Amino acid sequence: MKKIAVVLSGCGVFDGAEIHEAVLTLLSIDNNGAQYQCVAPNVWQRQVVNHLTQQMSDEMRNVLVESARIARGEIKDIATVKASDFDAAIFPGGLGAVTNLSDFAAQGENCQLEASTLKFARAMYDAKKPLGFVCISPVLAAQICDAGVKLTVGNDEEVSKKLKAMGATPEDCSADNIIVDDEHNIVSTPAYMLGKGPAEIYQGIEAMVRHILLVA
Repeated sequence: MKKIAVVLSGCGVFDGAEIHEAVLTLLSIDNNGAQYQCVAPNVWQRQVVNHLTQQMSDEMRNVLVESARIARGEIKDIATVKASDFDAAIFPGGLGAVTNLSDFAAQGENCQLEASTLKFARAMYDAKKPLGFVCISPVLAAQICDAGVKLTVGNDEEVSKKLKAMGATPEDCSADNIIVDDEHNIVSTPAYMLGKGPAEIYQGIEAMVRHILLVA
């Protein structure tokens, strides 16, 4: 049975992993007869947001602890796992991808990835194992992969401009579809960058998962 690492960045769209995207990724992996393991970095969140008011909070929250909510407690510190443990990895979106897994939200094209996340992701990439990216998380691929990697953030011109500055090749894509880069073994789907609800974004996530399992 193929095993996929699902890299979470907290819990909640405004400061962590987008919950719909994360759960639909887990559902698709399960529906397609594969196994998943949720992982996350054991670091403090860069920001905490009250999801009811969408206002910043002065709380301190840990990315691994918050991600455990989505994983129902079945989660591992990404620093403790190895690329050899998995056949592929998928990164759901949510602002945690650009605040906790990287500082793209603050630094744009000059961003850096969180150290343990970069180490794991680069090991997967160097081992030529497929990587999937959802919503805003394709910005991570621009730093993980070699120059020229094809990916999508839907049709967001501002983010695409920054991705081009990072050496990536962004392409427009609808929420129910995927962009495949066979050379770099990368698959991405826009999800809530464009999608209006769970049913629509699930189509893109399902296509991504199926392609990953086909080539893993």
